[in-house]
Amino acid sequence: MTLTPDLVQRFIAIVGEKNALRDPRDIEPYLIEPREKFGGKTSMVLRPSEVEEVSAILKLATATGTAIIPQGGNTGLVGGQMPDESGQQVILSLSRLNRIRSIDPAGNLAIVEAGVVLKTLQDAAENEGRLFPLSLGSEGSCQIGGNLSSNAGGTAVLAYGNTRELCLGVEVVLPTGEILNDLRYVKKDNTGYDLKDLFVGAEGTLGVITAAVVKLFPLPRGKGVAYAGLASPEDALKLLGLAQGHAGPSLTGFELMPRIGVEFSVAHTDGVRDPLDAPHQWYVLIDISSSRSAEDARETIEAILMEAYEAGLVEDAAIADSTAQEKSFWHMREAMSLAQRPEGGSIKHDISVPVAKIPDFIAEADAAVLDLIPSARIVCFGHMGDGNLHYNISQPVGADKEAFLARWVEINKRVHDIVRSYKGSISAEHGIGQLKRKELSETKSPVALDLMRRIKKSFDPAGIMNPGKVL
Repeated sequence: MTLTPDLVQRFIAIVGEKNALRDPRDIEPYLIEPREKFGGKTSMVLRPSEVEEVSAILKLATATGTAIIPQGGNTGLVGGQMPDESGQQVILSLSRLNRIRSIDPAGNLAIVEAGVVLKTLQDAAENEGRLFPLSLGSEGSCQIGGNLSSNAGGTAVLAYGNTRELCLGVEVVLPTGEILNDLRYVKKDNTGYDLKDLFVGAEGTLGVITAAVVKLFPLPRGKGVAYAGLASPEDALKLLGLAQGHAGPSLTGFELMPRIGVEFSVAHTDGVRDPLDAPHQWYVLIDISSSRSAEDARETIEAILMEAYEAGLVEDAAIADSTAQEKSFWHMREAMSLAQRPEGGSIKHDISVPVAKIPDFIAEADAAVLDLIPSARIVCFGHMGDGNLHYNISQPVGADKEAFLARWVEINKRVHDIVRSYKGSISAEHGIGQLKRKELSETKSPVALDLMRRIKKSFDPAGIMNPGKVL
């Protein structure tokens, strides 16, 4: 459908002139995504502040065949929030639906709108003595609606699960404009299909999540963070088992990092330094959250490291002595993605394999990549505790960036074939978006793909919801 002047005015009438952005200078930030890999054009960004406005927008879009691209904080890494090049798709920004409707400390839940920034919710929960455990590098700008739509993961999945597991219910506007109020306030509810799971992780292809009920948890009474150097992923896996044996559910983070990733973070991130005196081939970051005390968290970490030393798993380690030092250790890990940019082109993979197979996967993938590009610099890091690795490959020193990035599909296929051989996932936490849409057909069974298409057609027969994404 062409965005005629009359149709544009009908959309403007829903949100008001100042909330229908049409000046290219105002629109530009909505068209720049973090990896600068996906271009796109639009002639209008709509910014509703009420669910009824979202309803009116989608009802009109379905009636006129106008494609709608929902967008949250614009932090997605697979292009799911970007329009195509036609200029005829309309971006629907949820940033003005930014109210925390309520927080219930006794019930350990909060009702939040889609445009609430993740850090805002974290802080609001903390003010009530509660924890919202979803933790991402982009938490200062990503929004809850986008977190839900992409089923975001992050560093705390090991203990608390991904975003789907943190959600009790949702409020969704369907493509027809109908409002589904499935805001559930109880953990036990076996009244029919659990409809929220159709929308969480659907990347805006079935409807627009406008609000959600999310789970909260008691704030930990003590934290402990350690940074350890070791020789291999095999030793890291053994250390994970040891840490789980000591800490149980108090183990809230276990991150794996290679030496080259630490070097990149130290070289390219202000305030980051390696807390260990000598270099090591691999590192882990261990995070303990105690429900009892800071002393208990410290004692748990010390017990883990003492046994690890005796078993020859850990070569050296440092335990954070303050909150500032805990943040410093985590900053090194969180800076690792952006620290690759100054090193040139980087081919990315967001994968997961069974935890026990992580060392085997790394060895096999490394051999395959170096067979294709012998001087490639492999930066494999991530959430070892839940099997999710960011298997990234930086260009060889002095190589041509564009020529290197031109091999993206070739390298992806080789790495993802290995992932599939381990019964893993080619998208652990970032979603499918545009980036992995074609590969999805090689990963899911024909029956699963057919079911997805039937669900899509049932909810969105006009095909207006985020076309060109996922399927």
